[in-house]
Amino acid sequence: MRKTVERLAVTAGAFVATGVAATLLKNNAQDRRKALRQDIEPFGTVRGFGTDVIADDGVAINVEVDPGPIPTVVFVHGWMCDIDTWHFQRLALRGKARMVFMDLRSHGRSGKALLDRCTIDDLADDLHRVINELAPSGPVVLVGHSMGGMTIQRLAGKVPTLFGERVVGTVLISTSYGGLGNSSPALRSIGPLIRSISPVLDWGREFNSYSIIKRWAVGPNASPTAIDLTNEMIMRAPTSVVVDFYPLIAQLDVGKQLDALDRVQTTILSGSRALMTPPSHSKRLAAAIPSAELITIRGAGHMVMFEAPQQVSSAIEKALEPFS
Repeated sequence: MRKTVERLAVTAGAFVATGVAATLLKNNAQDRRKALRQDIEPFGTVRGFGTDVIADDGVAINVEVDPGPIPTVVFVHGWMCDIDTWHFQRLALRGKARMVFMDLRSHGRSGKALLDRCTIDDLADDLHRVINELAPSGPVVLVGHSMGGMTIQRLAGKVPTLFGERVVGTVLISTSYGGLGNSSPALRSIGPLIRSISPVLDWGREFNSYSIIKRWAVGPNASPTAIDLTNEMIMRAPTSVVVDFYPLIAQLDVGKQLDALDRVQTTILSGSRALMTPPSHSKRLAAAIPSAELITIRGAGHMVMFEAPQQVSSAIEKALEPFS
């Protein structure tokens, strides 16, 4: 019995030592990458006036506001991301418009939603409430990345009268109106793990996140800074966010709800090498919104805000031109 206990103790000690070593290696690699990256200002330090908007189910939606002239630009980030998605655009556009940044429910500094309230309708309702409370008058431009773009599309279907009156423009980045469950290589890859809520998902995110991000989230020529910023931001999101919102992404279908977007200036951006939201989805979206302008960023992946920040900022600035 004593020998058995000793063997178990040695085995347990080996696992602990391995885990500690792996954590140290991971942290050292992160520190090296952070020292090499070229932030204009340290990532995560660009902040504005913060407040909460309370959703109809009581979830506190974290919002930050940067002052500026009209129109108000409302930024909506994507799945597993947060307000810092817009790090470079926020710096580039400060003083050119009033900017409102929201963390989606369960993301960033927003409150956690119940599983059955992680739906596209809930996200659209949250966005509508943010507009009503923080941009109650004057023109509004909506900018959405990935799930944020899906949120804007669903809002257009739920409250079409908002578009053309209050909302005067939209910029939809690396997004889709549906069908990703069958056509996104990234979703097909992680789907089985998510559906089983496998512990491997936690392990993979913790110890192999950089290589996963490099493979699926950015284009093949992405800078080390773009990869590292994406990795740092996505690793902040708890695994529950990955699991809870996967059905929304995989099952979304709002393709018949887009008429209102044809009444406003709409720009669609896509990286030509995006795997999470393949460029074919942006082309389908543009076909469904005949007046939309489609911009394809050559060589970029899903995280074009980090990979090609100037091009993304320029597209948003173009939406502001009628007010300049």
